[in-house]
Amino acid sequence: MHPLSPDLTNLSLEELAEKRSELQKRMSFAYRTGNSDMIQQLTMMIDDYEQEEKARAQKTMNDMQNKNKNFGNIINISR
Repeated sequence: MHPLSPDLTNLSLEELAEKRSELQKRMSFAYRTGNSDMIQQLTMMIDDYEQEEKARAQKTMNDMQNKNKNFGNIINISR
């Protein structure tokens, strides 16, 4: 985690995507100017945003699987 990354848990998915997009635009600028230090810092920050998005997606998948398990006892189509 990058030390300057804000608390990403408070952001909506849309805000996460928007902020990551902004960072990627800065990354393009850093590549154009050859600023390797900036590229390294931006890479770490973008990774933080991507990890948060992946963690939320995994939580959503787990929640869906748990809901499906609960309904499995109610609706049984295998008979």
